[in-house]
Amino acid sequence: MKRRILGGTGISVSEYALGAMMFGAMGNPDHDESVSMIHRALDGGINFVDTADVYSAGESEEIVGRALKGRRDDVVLATKGHGSMGDDDNRRGNSRRWLTRAVEDSLRRLGTDWIDLYQVHRPDPATDIDETLSALSDLVRAGKIRAIGHSTFPAEQIVEAQWTAERRGHVRFRTEQPPYSILARGVEAAVLPTAQRYGMGVLTWGPLSAGWLSGKYAKAADVDLTEGSGRAALEQHKFDPARPGNALKLEAVGELTKLAADAGLRLPHLAIAFVRAHPAVTSVIIGPRTPAHLEDLLDGADTELSQDVLDRIDEIVPPGTDLNRDDSYYMPPALADAALRRR
Repeated sequence: MKRRILGGTGISVSEYALGAMMFGAMGNPDHDESVSMIHRALDGGINFVDTADVYSAGESEEIVGRALKGRRDDVVLATKGHGSMGDDDNRRGNSRRWLTRAVEDSLRRLGTDWIDLYQVHRPDPATDIDETLSALSDLVRAGKIRAIGHSTFPAEQIVEAQWTAERRGHVRFRTEQPPYSILARGVEAAVLPTAQRYGMGVLTWGPLSAGWLSGKYAKAADVDLTEGSGRAALEQHKFDPARPGNALKLEAVGELTKLAADAGLRLPHLAIAFVRAHPAVTSVIIGPRTPAHLEDLLDGADTELSQDVLDRIDEIVPPGTDLNRDDSYYMPPALADAALRRR
């Protein structure tokens, strides 16, 4: 598997990163099988593993820590903090108080002395970015973190964080982790160019668009909104074909499936190769739940798309377009909180 340098850090990472969200109660509760999958990914050339404290309430980190025993030095390990880890309001967010504790908790669960890339999982409008960067800088200088990044930051907050780091003498964010797929191309407009401008690494998540590009959905009847624990049932605003944005996604999936077949490819391989082809992207996070999923994704690791195929994708889903706005996964408070839009 090919390698790329992560955001000017000098750290070499594989073009695929193994996302660990599906290891644990949120996905695959079989710890032995999850550990085996991590080992298979490492043996397949992946050296980059990404998890987060909120994945199955810390269970994912524990599984990753168990899997990396004896192999830690060969793995670039990334995790994230920000999400709620308890009922107390101070057990979440990007404050110094919480991130300092969250890093210690992640180190313990992962069974390691250091984290290669620590990321704030979402913006926190309640915390000054100067406060967040100050805390993370201290953790870097203490040797507990090697580099820092963020996930799902809009372009203007990326710029603010970079300027704050420069002006206040903090360690700066080296990476951004946005959602990016053929069906959700909104980050191409500003987020990816901004990351490039600041020499940041980009590790993308959701290349199969929550399963839309897995080959599972060929027609509206394939979308089961009644399956109790399934994503379609839990996030109907992103799946219900009766909603205009999802109808557009279903139409695009049909055209992309034909395009993949014409190119002699499977749809998931086409989808991930598309994301990997963007010059701003360093690594694509894959999130398999089963060994079969992992094997299929590894089989497509070397897929390259011709310019003709890329041009045809642009015709199906124009650059910079999110077919369903809900797939952006982050709504700025100024839009999400109605009180901020009124006098």
